[in-house]
Amino acid sequence: MTTSLGTRDGSEIAVAFSRVLRGAGVDVPTSSTIAFGEALAATGLDDRDTTYWAGRATLVRRPEDHEIYDRAFRVFWDHASGGSDDEPEEEPLQITLAVDDGSGDDDTGPDHAEASEDPVIELRFSATEVLRQKDFAEYTADELIQAQQLMSRLRLVGSPRRSLRLKSADRRTDRPDLRRTVRAAMRGGGEPVRRHFQEPTTRNRRLVLLLDVSGSMEPYARALIRFVHAAVAGRQKVEAFALGTRLTRLTRELSSRDPDEALQRAAARVSDYGGGTRLGDGLRVFNDEWGQRGTARGAIVVVLSDGWDRGDPEVLAEQMQRLQRAAHKLVWVNPLKVTPGYAPLARGMAAALPYVDAFVEGHSIEAIEELAKVISQP
Repeated sequence: MTTSLGTRDGSEIAVAFSRVLRGAGVDVPTSSTIAFGEALAATGLDDRDTTYWAGRATLVRRPEDHEIYDRAFRVFWDHASGGSDDEPEEEPLQITLAVDDGSGDDDTGPDHAEASEDPVIELRFSATEVLRQKDFAEYTADELIQAQQLMSRLRLVGSPRRSLRLKSADRRTDRPDLRRTVRAAMRGGGEPVRRHFQEPTTRNRRLVLLLDVSGSMEPYARALIRFVHAAVAGRQKVEAFALGTRLTRLTRELSSRDPDEALQRAAARVSDYGGGTRLGDGLRVFNDEWGQRGTARGAIVVVLSDGWDRGDPEVLAEQMQRLQRAAHKLVWVNPLKVTPGYAPLARGMAAALPYVDAFVEGHSIEAIEELAKVISQP
């Protein structure tokens, strides 16, 4: 490694070192990376010991990972920064980064490299793992196609709710099944030897996705529209809408299992893609025409937006309050939330946040996987 730590800020160091630890087998969630970045912003990068303990306190959660952390830190810090003037120079450690492209051909791997007696730390990354953690804004066209395949494997199911329908119960309940009891009695000569009971069934809650397609969301909307398509094409109870200067329903256009066809139809349907944002007005149309008529009632509503809004924030706050009253859970997905030092200062985001039940990230496939868990929680 030849990059100098002194030329990079704390957030870059936090992300890069977290990736090294993940490659070495340490479980480092995104929240720990953010905490490490905030710690570096507060302490700086001048003192090695301070940086070491900041990383160990925020990134390592298991005692068995301490040794891995120590070695990775020594390689990443000492050798990337050119070593410490206060400590004797150590034997150089070689760090090998290997990316698994899924071909299964390891002939060019470290085991077949020229033999060396120097100690080596090998960190192996899979292409899929790198893609899962990569920011959507940095995706290439080919990576968007790969992301589509990964998103199609997500199981987006709303949390279960009790239904009015009843089913036969194998245990005693407070709902007798008179029909089955009488039928059983008729087969037994008219004697109700065994009583039967019923219990309510469960159904998955409807999922409603509202995707901001304004200009400020363009780097993320091109990936998130694929997430919305994967949800709709999964044949679950999903409704999809685009939010810009107007509200556009996309459920029918995105119902095709062919992603290319679905995205083409959606693009033709949305006339205000990449334009301005009027979240409050769009949510008012949704509440009036869809939400209050049953689409949002008892559903899990997910708004995917960075919160930048040209409309009146008071209108947005009013419509978010209406939506929260109708929905079972209101989730806001903001791709900018992962940014170190982020605060919801945009007028739209500040107006909406008091009515949000869950405020989550949405910048990567890994973040979308966490969103799927939030959606499935009761």
